[in-house]
Amino acid sequence: MKRGQELLRLADTVVLPGFEGKSPPDWIRRRLSDGLTGVVLFSRNIATPSQVADLTAALRAENPQVLVGIDEESGEVTRLEAAAGSTRPGSFALGVVDDVTLTEELAADLGRDLALAGVNLNFAPSADVNSNPDNPVIGLRSFGADPDLVSRHTAAWIRGLQSAGVAACAKHFPGHGDTSVDSHHSVPLVPASPEELREVALRPFRAAIAEGVHTVMTGHLLVSALDPGVPATLSGKVLHDLLRAELGFEGVIITDGIEMTAVSGPYGIGGASALAIAGGADAICVGGQNADEQTAIDVRDAIVDAVIEGRLPEERLADAARRVCELALWAASAPRRGEAAPSRPGEVSIGLEAARRALRITRRSASASLPLAAPPHVLELAPEMNLAIEKDTPWGVGEPLGKLLPGTTVTRLDASNATGSAIEGVLAAATDRPLVAVVRDAHRHPWQMDALQHLLAARADAVVVEMGLPGRSDLGAVHIATHGSAKVCGQAAAEVLAGDV
Repeated sequence: MKRGQELLRLADTVVLPGFEGKSPPDWIRRRLSDGLTGVVLFSRNIATPSQVADLTAALRAENPQVLVGIDEESGEVTRLEAAAGSTRPGSFALGVVDDVTLTEELAADLGRDLALAGVNLNFAPSADVNSNPDNPVIGLRSFGADPDLVSRHTAAWIRGLQSAGVAACAKHFPGHGDTSVDSHHSVPLVPASPEELREVALRPFRAAIAEGVHTVMTGHLLVSALDPGVPATLSGKVLHDLLRAELGFEGVIITDGIEMTAVSGPYGIGGASALAIAGGADAICVGGQNADEQTAIDVRDAIVDAVIEGRLPEERLADAARRVCELALWAASAPRRGEAAPSRPGEVSIGLEAARRALRITRRSASASLPLAAPPHVLELAPEMNLAIEKDTPWGVGEPLGKLLPGTTVTRLDASNATGSAIEGVLAAATDRPLVAVVRDAHRHPWQMDALQHLLAARADAVVVEMGLPGRSDLGAVHIATHGSAKVCGQAAAEVLAGDV
């Protein structure tokens, strides 16, 4: 009986569940008071900063050392600002600016907001080297394609975030940048050789470890050069032999969402969880999709069953629980920076400063000029985004431009309705007025390129704003690359278009 209770306690310690609602449900309160160590917040749990602070205070009333995790990368992947849009650009924009002091200060600014909201574990930054421009899931979430650049900004982000008393998390180990498949749906294959891995993908993780990052998140990746049998999340060769033994990481290894098809498909949520702990992971992130008590119980029980059946050594589970508890103790006792000083009238936020500095403007015509001479018609081409990005988070140029140039009109089209007749309708709406076309990773979406070429064939004077990876800068009389689709990136582009800079 005592062993069974101890196993349940240990297994509860390594499960980080999500839940529904803007306040903790009864089952979360009960489980926290019984020994659950942490939870994960999603955008469904968030309305306002004060509401999040109330929520986390309620969690701490049940367990003063609770870990409260969140996936807040800034930019495209935001939970705190999912409803309104991020006031900070994402990592790619910071990599374009390439000012490590700016990156560190922006991460510290974010850390203060998280700490004030009671969040003490942030699943950021992405330490992935985005060496495949067609990558469907990393892209703008990476600092860039150069491993040295990604390494120095990964380290700077970690310094800034952890200076605010919030544990950082380097992800997605051993590197999700050189993939062409989204692990939310299937298993991405990393084709690199061991030498290529060490020269490119692993370098930012070495920098993160040297900087003292508290956690590393696994990627659900099949890295054939290291372990052709199972994804990295479940692999002892990747997590123990490489991350622990070779790279010397002593912090907490957290899985990416265990419900993702790449691991839950073949093994089930509980089975994948047990395999992950056996392989060297310390904490199971669950609840992005399955946010109910029964899922959390099933994961816990699957881990306990694996110990009883001899598939998971008890000492491995105990080691994982110890690491999670040590992280919780650090997070509960870490000194936190106070609230930032009030901004002065006219002072620019660090997020807007970064977004402005990330803009790159190419004028392709001698007659091309900015600002626009009149309120334009704006066409925004909206691709389907991966599951890490909230589909309803505001982005684009039309809304902020309308505030600067009243009379601006906007058409938004997606892959289902960007037809030739729809483009002709846009051209008709833009007769005798400027035309602005806004795209997002146009090079990855043939339908966007088709729509854009149709538009430009009739209006060579159109301005093109690329809010994704800038695959081409030879489009439009003026091409503006924002290097991010966060709301603040749209604001920076709108300022240039309106001359409000």
